[in-house]
Amino acid sequence: MPTKIAAGNWKMNGQQTDISELQLISKAADQLDCRTIICPPTTLLGNATKFCNEIFIGGQDCHPKPSGAYTGDISANMLADMGASYVIVGHSERRTYHGENSTIVKAKAEAAIAADLKPIICVGEKLQQRESGDAIEAVSLQIKGSIPTNSEIILAYEPIWAIGTGVIPSFKEICQMHDAIRALLTKNYGSSGQKISILYGGSVKPSNAAEIFSATNVNGALVGGASLKSADFIPIMRALAKS
Repeated sequence: MPTKIAAGNWKMNGQQTDISELQLISKAADQLDCRTIICPPTTLLGNATKFCNEIFIGGQDCHPKPSGAYTGDISANMLADMGASYVIVGHSERRTYHGENSTIVKAKAEAAIAADLKPIICVGEKLQQRESGDAIEAVSLQIKGSIPTNSEIILAYEPIWAIGTGVIPSFKEICQMHDAIRALLTKNYGSSGQKISILYGGSVKPSNAAEIFSATNVNGALVGGASLKSADFIPIMRALAKS
């Protein structure tokens, strides 16, 4: 069975004073039957791994190369050295604002695995692809191009048009997409594909978490804004643990 995972992506938010929010999340995680991962900005990684023992810490991105003249970038080895266990790759904001394609995402995922990090690989369709009926095809192509041969990954489906908008796909659409993703993973990896956790990401909040987690093949969530505050994220974690 896939592991239930509540993952939080803090994006470009958070300062040292916000470690207290992570500590509250960590305390709650100790009582719940799900895995909690928080990906804070790199500036908080050291203290996050030091003070939050009941949650796993991840990076928000990594470079495909282990080292080199890449000013401003961070390697998977560096994240691991700071105590991270996971790293997000291929987030739609990286694909959109930094021009990353699936080939680059795959290389980053391979770099993460080489550094003993588990990559959270993000895929998702644009609004026009959803409206034209091409959502599943678009996501399937991203999966085929982004996932390395190693099945030790987490997959996060994030409809791009739902991120931060408060609008989410219908319950039926979430089920259809996650079922299609599971079928593709099973085709590619056999029984191992049945064990890969598939997360939903896109305007997840306490008020809709329980319904989302009741959808078929939804094994957790990749949460953005609602993961910044323990008062918002802990109810999402509880809803997942109960699902």
